[in-house]
Amino acid sequence: MSKTELIYLVFSAVIIVALIFDLGLLSKKGKIVSLKAALVQTGFWVLLSFLFCGFIWFENAGGNGKEDAVAYISAYLLEWSLSIDNIFVFIIIFSFFKVHPENYSRVLLLGILMAIIFRIIFIAVGSELVARFDWVMYIFGVFLVFTGIKMFSSKDEAEFDPEKNWSYRLMKKFMRITQAEPKGRFIIMHNNKAYFTTLAMVVVMLGLIDIVFAVDSIPAVFSIIPDPSKKLLIYSSNIFAVLGLRSLFFLLKGAANKFDYLQQGIAIVLLFIGVKMLVAYWVHIPVWVSLLVIVFCISGSIMYSIYHQRKGISSSYDD
Repeated sequence: MSKTELIYLVFSAVIIVALIFDLGLLSKKGKIVSLKAALVQTGFWVLLSFLFCGFIWFENAGGNGKEDAVAYISAYLLEWSLSIDNIFVFIIIFSFFKVHPENYSRVLLLGILMAIIFRIIFIAVGSELVARFDWVMYIFGVFLVFTGIKMFSSKDEAEFDPEKNWSYRLMKKFMRITQAEPKGRFIIMHNNKAYFTTLAMVVVMLGLIDIVFAVDSIPAVFSIIPDPSKKLLIYSSNIFAVLGLRSLFFLLKGAANKFDYLQQGIAIVLLFIGVKMLVAYWVHIPVWVSLLVIVFCISGSIMYSIYHQRKGISSSYDD
């Protein structure tokens, strides 16, 4: 068995065991996930991701283990930071469809599993394009620079309106929908006809919306790991980050309005990565520099948001 096959085997086994542990022990059907449980689950997935990083490092300690581990953790943190911004859109969708808290966990799980399938397809296509056409990286770079500028100057996801979104209109057009209380069901039978409930709409919408999110994140991760032969690092970093979305949702759903400047931090990261792709032919920027930029921008924007909030609260008290 080759080293690559061994890593694929370990990665698959870890994901299966972790999902069983998460769903069987950390999550219970029909139960509202508390802040404490969300913190434990988030810590569980983050710890697992870093342990897998350690495995990548030591499994190939005599070769490129260190470089691969740094590339993996950089891609993971990039995807994880982009996911934080996505969660706020998920919160708006749940609020719009009036999803009951006890159904959050199951709906999120199904939506995230759909997202993983889409990510696998996009990464496979992206790797093939990069392997065949070098100039694709420049297209990715221009797109990320454009996205970063647009994101930096635009307002936050409070503008997102599910009713006006293309995925909602698509479902309303092609799916038989019922507004009846779903009571945890995705399909309701009425007069021998199957009707999709609002819960089913939320699951489909989460999966389709993630396609839009992936358009940003997949090109960005190719800047961190441009070698198509290292698809495993891209797959594993993306999947670990996406699987942690569910617990991160419960951890952050009460803080949707507290990170006012997170979007600007993410925008700067996308700008940096886009520029890095465009100048790669002339200037080599090490992966560890990308890692530092990601950590600094995301943590800095979160801390500045908290500072700005506290300053605003203090000013209101002073008045």
